[in-house]
Amino acid sequence: MLPYGRQSIDESDVAAVIDALSSDWLTTGPRVAEFEAMLAEVAGAPCVTVTNGTTALHAAYAAAGVSAGDEVVTTPMTFVATASGAAMLGATVVFADVEEDSANLDPAAVEAVVTERTKVIAAVDYAGVPADYDRLRKIADGAGAYLLGDAAHSIGSLYRGRPVGTLADLTTFSFFPTKNLTTAEGGAIASTRPELVTRLREFRTVGLVRDRARMRYPDEGAWHQEVHQFGLNYRLPDVLCALGSSQLRRLAAFKERRRQLAARYDELLADVPGLRLPVQADDVDPMRHLYPVRILDGRRREVFDRLRAAGIGVQVNYIPVYWHPVFEDLGYRRGMCPNAEAFYAEELSLPLFADLTDDDQDRVVEALRGILGS
Repeated sequence: MLPYGRQSIDESDVAAVIDALSSDWLTTGPRVAEFEAMLAEVAGAPCVTVTNGTTALHAAYAAAGVSAGDEVVTTPMTFVATASGAAMLGATVVFADVEEDSANLDPAAVEAVVTERTKVIAAVDYAGVPADYDRLRKIADGAGAYLLGDAAHSIGSLYRGRPVGTLADLTTFSFFPTKNLTTAEGGAIASTRPELVTRLREFRTVGLVRDRARMRYPDEGAWHQEVHQFGLNYRLPDVLCALGSSQLRRLAAFKERRRQLAARYDELLADVPGLRLPVQADDVDPMRHLYPVRILDGRRREVFDRLRAAGIGVQVNYIPVYWHPVFEDLGYRRGMCPNAEAFYAEELSLPLFADLTDDDQDRVVEALRGILGS
């Protein structure tokens, strides 16, 4: 089965992991600091690593102080963790619709649902294309809310010349194998605000405070540490950070290959009937994480099934979050976000990853042409 996404591992990655396994550190050691420093260069802001993209979102919401009584405005066109991380802290999730063409959060829809209880506005860079952060920033500032960017798809992307880690108060990344770089499992949060970076570091380390200047009882002894607020053990170990640092050295090559493949799809599929190709704004330079086409005329399920039967592992990204039973049981109902639901009904992600060959891509195109032309 040709997958829709997969990791790219070479000998330098293997060597980095072996080197880490041969060292004195497997959990939190020097490779964590190295990886975080390298991430900061790409993101444009200090970064805190965590165990995966889901825990990155949970830690970000916790750092923002999200709790019962707060509202978090976000998109339904995302993986459930963008919303569940806030809901698990007691917040009410408010879904705003997406732009019809990009599937990114629509600032106008956000503005219509923001209230005095809005604590966070959480955008998602769908398929690697950054959301409209300048407009979202104005709305967040006007509401006194934090702006969060879920950049699980977009590390390495630029928005109006600026790296994604500089666009929001908190920006989360995922390093799952299908993402743009991998640590096997892993994630990170970037922030331009020092107080949030401090909260993130403490939250991901069980809430431990080791800074003597901040301790309530600083004279206990050199061993002393304190917990001022509860946290969790979300630490990403040294051995996985070693893989991440090696992967970051290849990020530019990953981005260029994904760009080439997306451009080939654009060219090879331009005249296929019943197919709508993805779009992007002129002011973004995306890391193309997905290649999401839209299958028209109600044929998405047929095309999905026939491509899978042909050994081509297409995917659907995503089920509208509030369609999940856990949100349905909280009172959310279908029909809330028409653009997102229309997008979901037609969306199909074609294979796109750095090691995808031209021949395999041609196979995808030929199979899709054959189905839609029949």
